[in-house]
Amino acid sequence: MNDTHLPPPSRYRVLFVCMGNICRSPTAHGVFEARVREAGLADRVDVDSAGTHSYHVGAPPDHRSQAHAIRRGYDLSAQRARRLTADDFEAFDLVLAMDWENLVMAERLCPPQHEKKLRRFAEFFQQHDSPVVPDPYQGGAAGFELVLDLVEDGSTGLLAHVRRQLAP
Repeated sequence: MNDTHLPPPSRYRVLFVCMGNICRSPTAHGVFEARVREAGLADRVDVDSAGTHSYHVGAPPDHRSQAHAIRRGYDLSAQRARRLTADDFEAFDLVLAMDWENLVMAERLCPPQHEKKLRRFAEFFQQHDSPVVPDPYQGGAAGFELVLDLVEDGSTGLLAHVRRQLAP
């Protein structure tokens, strides 16, 4: 069946994925969710995040991620880390990995019929030329600021993509 003749979805679901779900993916989750609200699409777009590893399941985002995000107006405090599951590929329309390693880990979990849903978040960057969102966990403040810069940039491109998916 050719899916180009299907009506646009009434809801669109986006999942961000990094390793532990405490730095990059919750930052992307919080930033993109704010962009969705600002665009008046909160009733049509769902946003979530997950990790490829279970190191931090149930934990809030890293305190440094939260501190840098709140300075830019993004509150990540309600989020809790969870692990990516094969069911996520059924539930979400787009699963975005933060880097190559997590893309490979997600590919191993992804059922073949949902492979087209899995991409790198960096594909949506508008201004930056980075192929990934680098992990800031072992670094200093500059790494967390770079993550926010990249995520804000990617959120602009991603929002345009989502609007096209929802368009009649």
